[in-house]
Amino acid sequence: MKSRDVAVPQPQVDPASPTTRTSVSVWAIALIVICQSTQGFSLGGIALFLPLIRDDVGLTFGQAGTLGAVSLLVFAAMQVPAGYLADRFGPKRLFLLGLVGLNLCSLTFALVDSFTILLVNQALSGLARAFVFAPGLLLITHEFPAHRRATALGLYVAGGFSSNILLSLAGPALVGHVGWRWIFVGFSLLGLGVTALYWRAGSPGPTRQRDSYVRLRELPGLLAHPVMWVAGGVQFVRYSVVNGLGFWLPTYLIAEKGFSLHTAGLLLAAAAAVTASSNFLGGHVSDRLRRPALVIGVSLAVLTATIVALVSARSLPVVVVVVLVQAVFLQFYFGPLFEIPIRVLGVRTAGLTSGWSNLCANIGGLSFAFGLGQVKDLTGSFAIGMYAMVGLCLLGLVGAYGLSVLLARAARSATEPAVAATGPERTW
Repeated sequence: MKSRDVAVPQPQVDPASPTTRTSVSVWAIALIVICQSTQGFSLGGIALFLPLIRDDVGLTFGQAGTLGAVSLLVFAAMQVPAGYLADRFGPKRLFLLGLVGLNLCSLTFALVDSFTILLVNQALSGLARAFVFAPGLLLITHEFPAHRRATALGLYVAGGFSSNILLSLAGPALVGHVGWRWIFVGFSLLGLGVTALYWRAGSPGPTRQRDSYVRLRELPGLLAHPVMWVAGGVQFVRYSVVNGLGFWLPTYLIAEKGFSLHTAGLLLAAAAAVTASSNFLGGHVSDRLRRPALVIGVSLAVLTATIVALVSARSLPVVVVVVLVQAVFLQFYFGPLFEIPIRVLGVRTAGLTSGWSNLCANIGGLSFAFGLGQVKDLTGSFAIGMYAMVGLCLLGLVGAYGLSVLLARAARSATEPAVAATGPERTW
């Protein structure tokens, strides 16, 4: 089915929408980024302290993977509903609700010792994170003009890595003095504090005109569009790699590469800093070149090479170099990949298209958070799981080319006014 044959909702311009903005509000953007960074701590804290949590609570590798999997399962299932609710009722109230729930879940995670209760805790954490992600994307793109949308999206996800940098630097030094539980408590209380600040002083976000949101009856037309499925497939690849490495890399470095917790923490902090900056840089490069599919393709090609190198590396300096190079491209293409469906289908679909993209991404993340732990238990090595990620990256390269074709087709048919306003979208 050709993209021009599918009936999709047409964008309606809101005077307060990002399509008409010409400047940015630094204070509003900073608050959104800081608030969303609190969700990075929940996952990053579990990943960094997983060896200690496993010993303290008595978890197998498979059970530890299940904790990450159940959170992602709920998070993924709620992506489209969260995107629709953000479009329908406004993103700020949903964003605040998610932030409060997320930080309360992180706080209570430190207070229990039962695997069953931890599973429930992580399921609720996944629900709360769903209310943060898609609404937050709408809030930050509202603060940027349309031609800088990929930059805004990259900056948003970069915030999630800022808490990981602080955690990876401070966590190993503090854990011997206060234990991992008090570290969770401290960061959770800090998260609740910045949430309160955003509630009092944050931007109200986009205002929606009557009937400007996507109706439920329009969903079949949206979901039938090829860009939803091609972008969704590449999103599956993206977060399979990001979450598979993000959740298990600390354990992999310690168990199979012989790193100490302190050394692994320093390397992960440096990698998180590189990834955080590359999120913004990738969006900026895509906006300047107007070649998002090229940014996606180059990123996937480099990731393919670095995963192979990570498995085969034996010396500590080589592992360090590989991890840092890999960190540059893990999320370099985040902004361009989320932006492409919005360019093709229109700004008013942003909540739903972002929700769908993240649903597909988290199905991949769920598979590898669970699967790598199972592979380790069954084979005693992470190697098979790593090579599975290599195969996914190669499939992602095919998807990147497909996205370039769909973008060129959308530019020719002027699907979104903003595309025509900025000139034809270049492909590879």
